[in-house]
Amino acid sequence: MSRAFPRRSSRLPGFGLSLGITILWLSLIVLIPLSAVFLKSGSDGWHSFSSAAFSSRALAAYRLSFGAAAMAAAINCVFGLLVAWVLVRYDFAGRRLLSALIDLPFALPTAVAGIALTALYADTGIIGRIVEPAGLPIAYRPAGVVVALTFIGLPFVVRTVEPVLADASSEVEEAALTLGATRIQTFSRVILPSIGPALATGFALAFARGAGEYGSVIFIAGNVPFKSEIAPLLIVTQLEEYNYAGAAAIACVMLLISFALLLLLNMLQHWQQRRGG
Repeated sequence: MSRAFPRRSSRLPGFGLSLGITILWLSLIVLIPLSAVFLKSGSDGWHSFSSAAFSSRALAAYRLSFGAAAMAAAINCVFGLLVAWVLVRYDFAGRRLLSALIDLPFALPTAVAGIALTALYADTGIIGRIVEPAGLPIAYRPAGVVVALTFIGLPFVVRTVEPVLADASSEVEEAALTLGATRIQTFSRVILPSIGPALATGFALAFARGAGEYGSVIFIAGNVPFKSEIAPLLIVTQLEEYNYAGAAAIACVMLLISFALLLLLNMLQHWQQRRGG
C-alpha cells in the first residue's frame, strides 16, 4: 500500500495575499484610469473616434512622436553605452560629478529643459547661430524634438547598462585578447552579447519616456501642425477645444501603439536571454 505524501507547494508563503494586493494596487493606479480613457474615447461613437484618432493631422503627429522617440533612443543607446563604459572602466578626477550630471534630466523640470534647449539651439543661441547658417536648423524643427528626447532619455540607458557592465568579468575579455582577438572583435562578440538585454531595456525605457514627453518638447518643436506637432500637444489642443472624446481617442491610439512596441521589445529581449542562456 503506497503512502500518500502531502503535496508540496512551490510558492512562497503569502503568495495569494501578495498577489491580491498587487493586482488591487495595479488596478487602482493603472488599469482603472486607462479603462476610463478607453470608455471616454468611445462615448461619441466610432465615427467621432476615427475622425479624431485617424485624421491626417493626428497621423502626422504619431509619426513625429514615435519616430523621434525611436531615433532619440537609438542615439542614446550608442552614446549612453559610451558614457556607461567611461564611468565603469575608468577612474578619473570628476567621475562622481559626471555621474551625478547624468541623473540631472531625472530631477530637472521638463519645462526648464525645454527652455534651456531652445535658448541653445535657436537661431540666436550659442549653438543655433553656428549650425543654422550651415544649413542645419534644429530649433522649431523635427530635429529639435529629437534633441529634446535625447536629452531626457540618456539617463535611462546609462543607468540600465552601467550595473551590467560593472558585473561583466574582465577575465573573459583578457582571454579573448590573449587568443588573438582584436578589441573590436572582443567588444562585438564578448561584451556586447552580455550587455545586449540591458541595452534593449534601456532603449525601451528611453523610447517609452520620449513617446509621451511634452514639457521639454513644446518649446523647441515649434508646434506647427503636420510638421513639428507632437501627439501629446495635439491631445492638449483637443482638450482646450473641449473635445474630450477626441483627446481620449488620440490617447488610446498612443497607448495601444506604445504597448505593442514595448511588448515586442520585451519579447525580443526575453528571446535573446533564452538564446544566450
